Amino acid sequence: MSTRKFSIFRYNPNTPEVKPFMQEYTIEEPPGMTIFVALNKIREELDPTLMFDFVCRAAICGSCAMVINGKPRLACKTLTGDLKGTVTLMPLPVFKLIGDLSVDTGTWFRHLSVKTKSWIHSSKEFDPNAIEDRMDNETALEIYEAERCIECGCCIAGCVTANIREDFLGAAGINRVARFMVDPRDERSKKEYFEVIGSDEGAFGCMGLMACDDNCPMQLPLQMQLSFVRRKMVSFGLSAK
Repeated sequence: MSTRKFSIFRYNPNTPEVKPFMQEYTIEEPPGMTIFVALNKIREELDPTLMFDFVCRAAICGSCAMVINGKPRLACKTLTGDLKGTVTLMPLPVFKLIGDLSVDTGTWFRHLSVKTKSWIHSSKEFDPNAIEDRMDNETALEIYEAERCIECGCCIAGCVTANIREDFLGAAGINRVARFMVDPRDERSKKEYFEVIGSDEGAFGCMGLMACDDNCPMQLPLQMQLSFVRRKMVSFGLSAK
């Protein structure tokens, strides 16, 4: 059986006197091994102090996102056999570091939800006994496409603007707003959406490098969502003059 070498970022913010460093590990590499399996093998057999996140191991929760050989990916979806040489693992940038490969994406996405007001805005009084609102299949599929985002943070980590500006909502935020724009149950006006996303913190802050599309493990059409939102915001801006 062949072996594989890993170079992994190590740093614990709770012990700031120990500076960040890269630590090397070598383990056996069975066929079909993922980065997720490799990390568990390292922690179980070599170093129980290694910190990283995982929940589902099925590319659903987004918890195991990290920078693998310079590219944001999901550890559970990345095969070591698809990588060459020493595998370098780093934590996602932009998000607060918890330790080693573990970052706090939850706080960031919670802030995103509040800032984009990610809920149905309706003047209707809720009636638990009412028949559910119906919509055509095409609209439902558009909403579902945006809802496939697993909030892993790969698009944010690979975004130049998000790495420069803390207030940038990124592709995840723009995708979130697009989801509500196509929802017929949401009663917000174009002006209300413009106040949320119609600035360089939102739809007009993107540099167009398409790193979000390249890095999304769910292959969401994030640039298409950006184009959709921008057209809506430009349309409102011109009509408001």
